Amino acid sequence: MKVEFAPLSVPLQRRLQTASVAQWIFSFLGLAQCCTAAFIALFFTRFWLVSALYAAWWFIDREKPSKGGRRIHILRNCIVWRYMRDYFPITLMKTAELDPRQNYLVGFHPHGVLAAGAFLNFCTEASGFSILFPGITPHLMMLSLWFRIPFFRDYVMSGGLIPSDKESASYVLQKREGGNLLAIIVGGAQEALDAHPGSFTLLLKNRKGFVRLAIQHGTPLVPAFSFGENDVFDQVKNPKGSWLRRLQHWLQQIMGVSLPLFHARGIFQYSFGLIPYRRPICTVVGKPIPVQKKHRPSEEEVDKVHQKYLNELSKLFEKHKAKYNVPEDSHLEFL
Repeated sequence: MKVEFAPLSVPLQRRLQTASVAQWIFSFLGLAQCCTAAFIALFFTRFWLVSALYAAWWFIDREKPSKGGRRIHILRNCIVWRYMRDYFPITLMKTAELDPRQNYLVGFHPHGVLAAGAFLNFCTEASGFSILFPGITPHLMMLSLWFRIPFFRDYVMSGGLIPSDKESASYVLQKREGGNLLAIIVGGAQEALDAHPGSFTLLLKNRKGFVRLAIQHGTPLVPAFSFGENDVFDQVKNPKGSWLRRLQHWLQQIMGVSLPLFHARGIFQYSFGLIPYRRPICTVVGKPIPVQKKHRPSEEEVDKVHQKYLNELSKLFEKHKAKYNVPEDSHLEFL
């Protein structure tokens, strides 16, 4: 006997979708602070042994983030990510096959405010990454400071996140069996300050470290552009040279993270809040750019591959922009 459940009503689906996005926002804006506070507070309670044992485990396990992390497939496949996918919605599109016998380095653009497309497409299975790219294991790089936070480090590792340093990247790219994809949000946190709706400005002209890394490992470069990434939040105007932009740069130098003043809608109202707008995001993954391996590439060799990457990224954007309602006269701007 087969038991069938009635489909969820549209209002209930929307509430679950909104709740899933709120959970995601909290996980990156408040969970890290809560984990730190809980770790310290437990030392002053009868449960102090929990923090003491975790501290010992943390020391023993300290190298794990830079050794590929520790993904947990149950969490990657959690239903909450599918609700988050449907909220915007977020989709993943491939334009070429990736050979599972090779490793790949994907440049993800743009950062957006909170990199929603990068997180959901590469750190969860909600958009069907494993179906689109069978035999490929994705890794997404994240600021190293997040891996110094107790409990939170284990949470982010569960999705395939690794620290954004050369050691962590090299560990993934040098695996001889292949089948690994390393995604780098090239513009980084600084690019988030330019994440305004309708903006196509990328901090990329002088970002060449990822190209040098690809050459050193002989890893094909893959451009990826996430249409709609900059449209899900509004941001307080902060043109270059303004007092706000100077303050944000100063805080970034001190804290290591940028602090965009963003806003969108609320949970129960649509006029103001930190919940993103329901606007579609589509991450288009381009075709691989072959790279010849060289342990110590010259500046000229790096510049040549870097320019080829810029050209392929621009072609990818121009080819697909009409599908995602980008004006014909809009083009990528590299800073």
